[in-house]
Amino acid sequence: MPVGSITRGTTNTNRLRRVDRWIAEQPALRHAADPFVVDLGFGASAVTTFELAARLIRSRPDVEVLGLEIDPARVRTAREQLDRTRAGDGHFPAGLPVTFGLGGFEVPTPDARRPAVIRAFNVLRQYDEAQVDEAWRRMSARLAPGGLVVEGTCDELGRVSSWVGVTAEGPRTFTISLRRSGLERPSIVAERLPKALIHRNVPGERIHELLATLDRAWRVHAPMSVYGGSQRWIAAVATLRHEGWPVIGGPRRSRLGELTLPWDAVAPV
Repeated sequence: MPVGSITRGTTNTNRLRRVDRWIAEQPALRHAADPFVVDLGFGASAVTTFELAARLIRSRPDVEVLGLEIDPARVRTAREQLDRTRAGDGHFPAGLPVTFGLGGFEVPTPDARRPAVIRAFNVLRQYDEAQVDEAWRRMSARLAPGGLVVEGTCDELGRVSSWVGVTAEGPRTFTISLRRSGLERPSIVAERLPKALIHRNVPGERIHELLATLDRAWRVHAPMSVYGGSQRWIAAVATLRHEGWPVIGGPRRSRLGELTLPWDAVAPV
């Protein structure tokens, strides 16, 4: 039996563009001997699985994507969508390298093939915090050597997003990605933190300190808004780096509204 519980299945076109863009740049995909990717828990519509394949194929033309769902009805719907795509009906190429199957955190794959990347988005948000470590362990145990689980959540339109990068050795990175236009304060991401962190945004926890520091830097650099939200975000991230936060990546990633840190910088105390 598939391991896990059926989630609400909410999905939306272009909702996961931020995390997909990040995955496309990761060595786990770009340098994989077998660029096989699993989209775990794609929801009531398979559109974000199709989008994942369409985005990743630009980095790895030989990528293959398997969408997994614990709900058999959703798998049937996804396969119907795929049949229509194969027939040339839709916005995606007929030959897009996508398949669908039934499965949960055990990540069943044809011939026990090991994924280079597993994307599990807006899945654990509906679980208890105590269940996170076991889910991470199950998924990461299925990875190919050097593989990566990307687990996180986002708002309905994909403008506020955060995720954890998990390897077979455990969580390694934490990323925030925000739409800067109209952004009042970066700590809006508190509503969309991964399950491992969402209840930890309280005084004394590292994630609380990070968001408070980021909000302060965002306010300090308000005059940079005349040059655009990206320039203001770049300046805010540079301030965090100057204050000793171990920011991963340079201005190119900041320009996209991203901030990535080692997991240890935000891990629960």
